[in-house]
Amino acid sequence: MSFPFYIARRYTISRSKSTAVNIISVIAALGIVVSATALFVILSVFSGLKNFSLSFTNATDPDLKITTSVGKSFVISPEQEKKLKAINGITVYTKVVEERVLFYYDQKEHVAFLKGTDSLFTTVNPMEKQLVVGYWATPLTTQCVVGIGTVSKLSLGLSSFSHRLEVYVPKPGKGTIDTPDDAFNKSALIPVGIYSINDDVDSKYVYCDLGIAQSLLQFKPNQVTAIEIKLAPDASEDNIKEQLITVFGKNAVVKNRAQLNDSLYKMLNSENLITYLICSLVVVLTLFCLAGALIMLILDKKENIKTLYCLGLEVRSIRNIFLYQGLFITALGAFAGLLLGSIIVLLQMKFSLITITPTLPFPVEFNILNIVIVLLTLFILGYLASRIAAGRVNRKLIENS
Repeated sequence: MSFPFYIARRYTISRSKSTAVNIISVIAALGIVVSATALFVILSVFSGLKNFSLSFTNATDPDLKITTSVGKSFVISPEQEKKLKAINGITVYTKVVEERVLFYYDQKEHVAFLKGTDSLFTTVNPMEKQLVVGYWATPLTTQCVVGIGTVSKLSLGLSSFSHRLEVYVPKPGKGTIDTPDDAFNKSALIPVGIYSINDDVDSKYVYCDLGIAQSLLQFKPNQVTAIEIKLAPDASEDNIKEQLITVFGKNAVVKNRAQLNDSLYKMLNSENLITYLICSLVVVLTLFCLAGALIMLILDKKENIKTLYCLGLEVRSIRNIFLYQGLFITALGAFAGLLLGSIIVLLQMKFSLITITPTLPFPVEFNILNIVIVLLTLFILGYLASRIAAGRVNRKLIENS
């Protein structure tokens, strides 16, 4: 143990003769505790909100999605399907057809996306867990699943055979249109399930059988708009992406869940960064108290400093005494603040002390990364504040003591 380190430890645990110095030191330490607690709790809240927001995408978006950069659809050959099944790391895949269409029900209209799915769709995307009423549509039938937003807009009823949900899709091609029937392909669906995820998705998608969607769009049996893939837990995403590009060619576009929700991820990361910077500013203001307390302590210990200097201790070593003391105070405040913040976060996770609605607790997440961020922030800023304060120790101060 170095001599400056030993003296700094003694100064930290012992009381000063000056009451004012003791009070300022306590205020500085408490400020660091409160700052550490607030920073950790706020980061935990934003981590919880981020996971809460992304949980909606986990239900609707696959691990990987293959689309085409040329047109809206592409044809899968039997050879490509065989190669796709042989790729190691792919648990299951599903074919989908997605198009914006017009829905008509009991003299009410609504424009949304019709998404045709096969029997493996719910294995890739756990949409069945999002159902609030009814059941998932049976493959190879005219059944469909609608969002609660679509139900509200169209006043839909489930399993109504007298009033079916009509779907209108513009027919491709050129030429004059004599009657409305010449302009649209039409089909009638029977809603059997209602899902609820969020306001945007609930009004955006209607799910039906893949064959119906292909028929409405006049697609071939092996023609789709996308292939959605579920990966094995230990699969290499980058390696599988490369293999998929090899199988489907350079026109294939392969995106993971984060890339499918690029704007959402950017927004959440920006919010986290801005919040962290604001909280760090509060920490900076708090550490001014630490710098002030160290300067007061230096002035209070001028006689001791001169004695140490006369005994042969270098000015740099004397500065290190107060630098170490500042780091000690920062460490004690940081760990105490993290302990208090962890208790608050764990209590919220366990007992849902604060709720958004009577049934929805405010989301928080206990994350080791947040602990590391808090410690690094406090120690870096604490070091700078202590360094600035310790710099007040110089030969002029010692000689004038």
